[in-house]
Amino acid sequence: MRVAHEYERGGALAYLAAWDVPRAKVFGRCEDTTGIEPFARLVDQVMTTEPYAAARRVFFVVDNGSSHRGQRSIDRLHERWSNAHLVHVPVHASWLNQVEIYFSVIQRKVLTPNDFADLAEVEARLLAFERRYERTATPFEWKFTRSDLAKLMERLAEKEDYRTAA
Repeated sequence: MRVAHEYERGGALAYLAAWDVPRAKVFGRCEDTTGIEPFARLVDQVMTTEPYAAARRVFFVVDNGSSHRGQRSIDRLHERWSNAHLVHVPVHASWLNQVEIYFSVIQRKVLTPNDFADLAEVEARLLAFERRYERTATPFEWKFTRSDLAKLMERLAEKEDYRTAA
């Protein structure tokens, strides 16, 4: 996309989403910003829906974003929803969180190219894609096995051994 010198930035929109892996179910919402309250609204959106409301345990796997970082976020969530549990992926390992796969699909299928007239159009396109995606999505099938990991670690160790020997 070409941008002329008259280009005016249209603002930003935060898209928050929760991904139920086994069901390939997306809970998404658009907010003006990220933060504790927008994250709480996303959690409420999930937890007021069956089967999550009646579930014995519901796990939210999250990165270490400021709206859900540390023990205080765990306590805050558990205080609001006693059956909800926050699980943090290691720092710099958000790729372990499967909702990140969904976000990468959003980036490729919805947000690129960035040709939106305004934020209302961005929100409409995000939510329309979410509804469409739910109709066609299936759980992600991981192909990378423990054996694949062991082989990768061996190759990396061999490369490291080669570098230190040289």
